[in-house]
Amino acid sequence: MKQGKIKATQQNASNIEAQSAVEENIKPRFEFIFKKKNYMWMIIGLIVIVTGFALMAGGGSDNPEVFNEAIFSWRRIRLAPTLVLIGFGIEMYAILLNPDK
Repeated sequence: MKQGKIKATQQNASNIEAQSAVEENIKPRFEFIFKKKNYMWMIIGLIVIVTGFALMAGGGSDNPEVFNEAIFSWRRIRLAPTLVLIGFGIEMYAILLNPDK
């Protein structure tokens, strides 16, 4: 009878060990995909993109029958799209950046 209890106790112990090992592997670890340096560059790129879109805004006329030449200004045609493209380039750089180097 004692041997049966010992075997049952050993089996329970091995089941508990196996279950705890499985639980350790299943436990989710909270870890960011990128490092702080990557996120800083992403924020800089986002600011540049938002600035470009803000510079593109406006230029319309209150009266639809009146044409406003301000829509074709250098700022809206050249500067703003260039800033947006530069911002997207910064975003790609931020994604590909290896912060451990």
